[in-house]
Amino acid sequence: MSEHTNIVSIHPYFKVDPGKMDAFKALLPAFCATTATEPLCLGYDFTISDNVIFCRESYLGAEGALAHINNVGALLDEAMKISQLLRLEFHGPAEELDKMRPHMASLNPLWFVRECGMPKPA
Repeated sequence: MSEHTNIVSIHPYFKVDPGKMDAFKALLPAFCATTATEPLCLGYDFTISDNVIFCRESYLGAEGALAHINNVGALLDEAMKISQLLRLEFHGPAEELDKMRPHMASLNPLWFVRECGMPKPA
C-alpha cells in the first residue's frame, strides 16, 4: 500500500446571487472540462445546497493546486460576477500549504494542516 502525503484539497463555497443559479450551473461543465486536462488533479466535483455551490477537489501537492487555480482563472472570474466566495479552505500537509500561502493570502482562506490519516488499500 502507498499513502500520498502531499495531497492538497481545495474547498470553495460560492453563494450564488439571486436569480443567477442557472448561469452559474452553465459554467460547471467548462470548469470540469478545463480541469480534466490537469495531470495532477486527483478528483473534482460540484455539489449544491440551496443557493450555495461547493467544489470538492484534490491535487498532488501545491504544484497541482496552484496549476489548477491558474488554469481555471478566467472561469473563476466569470463565476465571481454572479456569486460571492463564502468560504475558502485549503487542506494538506504543512510543507505543501506553506508553498501556497503567499499566492493565496489575498483570499483570506482557512488553512487546515494534515495531522494523520490511513492509506487507501491498493
